[in-house]
Amino acid sequence: MSERRRLSLDHTVVALAGATGSGKSALFNALAGLPLSETGMRRPTTARPIACAWPPERAAGLLDRLGIAPQDRYTRRHARIPAPAGGAERGASGGADVLPGAEELHDAVHDLGAVRPGSTAHPAGADPRDSAPAPVPVPAPAADGFGGAAGIPVGDEGCPAGSRLDDLGGECSERAAADTVSLDGLVLIDLPDHDSAAPGHRAQVDRLLQLVDVVVWVLDPEKYADAALHERYLRPLSGHADVTVLVLNQVDRLPGDSADLVLDDLRRLLDEDGLAVGEHGDAGAVVLAASALTGHGVPDLRGVLAQIVAERTASGRRLAADVDRTARRLHPLYVGEGGAGLTDPAREEFVDRLADAVGAAGAGQSAEREWAAAARAACGTPWGRLRGERTAAGAGSPAARETPTSPVRRNGPGAGAGAPGPVASRPLVGEAVRGLAADAARGLPAPWGQAVREAARRGGEGLPAALDSAAKRAEPGSPERPGWWSAAHVVQWLLMALAVAGAVCLSALAFGSIELSWWVPVVMAASGGLGGPAVSAGCRVAARGPARRYGQAAERRMRDAAADCGRARVLEPVAAELMRYREVREQFAVVAGTSPRAPHARDSRSATSHSHSSE
Repeated sequence: MSERRRLSLDHTVVALAGATGSGKSALFNALAGLPLSETGMRRPTTARPIACAWPPERAAGLLDRLGIAPQDRYTRRHARIPAPAGGAERGASGGADVLPGAEELHDAVHDLGAVRPGSTAHPAGADPRDSAPAPVPVPAPAADGFGGAAGIPVGDEGCPAGSRLDDLGGECSERAAADTVSLDGLVLIDLPDHDSAAPGHRAQVDRLLQLVDVVVWVLDPEKYADAALHERYLRPLSGHADVTVLVLNQVDRLPGDSADLVLDDLRRLLDEDGLAVGEHGDAGAVVLAASALTGHGVPDLRGVLAQIVAERTASGRRLAADVDRTARRLHPLYVGEGGAGLTDPAREEFVDRLADAVGAAGAGQSAEREWAAAARAACGTPWGRLRGERTAAGAGSPAARETPTSPVRRNGPGAGAGAPGPVASRPLVGEAVRGLAADAARGLPAPWGQAVREAARRGGEGLPAALDSAAKRAEPGSPERPGWWSAAHVVQWLLMALAVAGAVCLSALAFGSIELSWWVPVVMAASGGLGGPAVSAGCRVAARGPARRYGQAAERRMRDAAADCGRARVLEPVAAELMRYREVREQFAVVAGTSPRAPHARDSRSATSHSHSSE
């Protein structure tokens, strides 16, 4: 794009494209007013693109960009063609007439290239559309006023089609009978056949169609509905209607009003292709009927080209259409369907699955039970603790030899050196990573969805080992001993002493060693014996709330440890990919002239900020 803008903006590059035998070269010669492009019965005839510029100044850079060979470059310095003096002059050697303007053929080959080699005149009786070109000596005009050399129609006044004698009757002027048109600024290109069987011709056409400003499709009554033309060119270029002209050539071969019927059918096909046709002053492609043999419609085509050249906006419209086409082609790669990104429910579900993988809920419940057991041991009756230790020692349980006040024995700080740490469930971790990747990639274009899944997969490779280490560090240790545990412990010993004292008094009273009311030792023994279990039961009830809070804290620590690992290894890489997608999509929206949709605004929010807000 920038290369085209750096070159001449005063010139408009127009290419004549079409199928084999459509008459592109004949129409090119009719527009140029000179036999510059070879025509003939051989197919294909045009092997290389031919260019003619009005005028040559600053057009060389454009032709270099198009890759037009120097010998195939021609120029028209002015828009007037010399007319014959008193009719056609006879050639010195061949006895043939000199085509009006033939002397200018050599003058027209200015500093843009050299003259094309000439060829013999068309054979007698041959169709002028299929005749070989003649550089200077050509047959005299036919009696009906048509049949100029190289397929250039010559009118009754002896001038090429689209021209007429000026008011003085001395020169042919390139203007229609009513309006004066100027082609200054036109660079006209005659392309090879797009359906040519010759190798390389179609590649040349495809390359040049991407570089020219305006395309004039030259159609004929036989191939105007060719599927190759519509499916390969017109349909993909439907967005280039403003820089497209379609000419139904050879309408002289259609009888009666058949030309109108063919034009109507052509418009129908263009509508099916999505190519808007400009009618009644509306924007869109121009559709014309013409005949390069008779000159019918050639002035209309010259007028259309003159208007396009005079506006000097074709190159800008072509570049805008190219940008729109590229944007449509890239749209599936940069714009997904619906809202895409990592949602809050997806994040929470991922953290929940990781917490399940490390057993956060089980660790909390175990910590709660062990805290309650430690409270019972600290606040229980002395003989109850003694009985429990003996029972555990008799069963050979190592738990009996551990400190009874330690609520965590499995893997806590007080555990043996060889005790195994918690191990995260590998299947649950893999399922969590895959689920998050699927949720984050939902609604994204395929390449970006794959990038998000790859980021999640790479982060998930070392996630299980990281969870193992984090869970081991997050295991709860021995809780702080509450003050009421010590108070309950002292009360239990006092009650036990009271019970023992009561029992001793009763024994002494029974043996008559002391004199005391019998109910006093009974009350003492009963208070000490029943008060201990009552205090123990009250302590169990009082320990439920603290035990539950202790378990919840242990679960929360384990859950936070798992969330930190998942955030650092999976969530943040996925969020980074989503941020990249959002940035690229916003840039694409600027190029395509659209605005990004609001649902994508949450894609860029990092996993870190989410975790802080949840905490």
